[in-house]
Amino acid sequence: MCGRFTITLEPAFFQQEFELGNLPSEWVPRYNAAPGQSIPVVKEAKTRDVAMLRWGLVPHWAKDISIGYKMINARSETLQEKPSFKNAFKNRRCLILADGFYEWQQPAVKSAPKAPFRFILKESQPFAFAGLWESWHSPENEEIQTCTIITCEPNDLLAQIHNRMPVILDQNNCWEWLAEKPESELTGLMKPYPSDSMKGYPVGQIVNNPRFDDVSCINPLKI
Repeated sequence: MCGRFTITLEPAFFQQEFELGNLPSEWVPRYNAAPGQSIPVVKEAKTRDVAMLRWGLVPHWAKDISIGYKMINARSETLQEKPSFKNAFKNRRCLILADGFYEWQQPAVKSAPKAPFRFILKESQPFAFAGLWESWHSPENEEIQTCTIITCEPNDLLAQIHNRMPVILDQNNCWEWLAEKPESELTGLMKPYPSDSMKGYPVGQIVNNPRFDDVSCINPLKI
């Protein structure tokens, strides 16, 4: 799964690299983005405007927003089967902007804590997660837009740490994800990003706590 990620580059840099439209004023660099928080998302390719959506998909039929904490990720293999994701996959795909993410490795000794690693592209360039979004209305009729990150089998690099990884899209293929095309033509995008284009490194246990969100989260762990 993907439970934390980073957006450390300045919004203007993302705008330049992806030729984005309007940027929300509340978008600031993040070093430890966590479920339930607002994250930068592009919902359509025409304007490429960025909106801030709550991370954790809440289907329109849900009675409680807390269900979103159980749906921060969506497995690529079952998108067309799960009621929570099927319609969104067909009609509400999105790009979730990022420049890194964390995964935790199970320790050899069960009593030891899991070891967090940060993964980035080799040139530290920005990218996007393939995502889905939904619009949910609270009992007070407040509209809240939410999203989820799609995951797939890991590449060789990630497989050493975890059994899943987020679907990563770059400037070369990200807009295909938002194109109006049959779902069968989108499956080719939901594959592991090439290992030789990525790198990872261990970080400190500080990232375990979402209250910590500063540059210390991404500092390489000194061993």
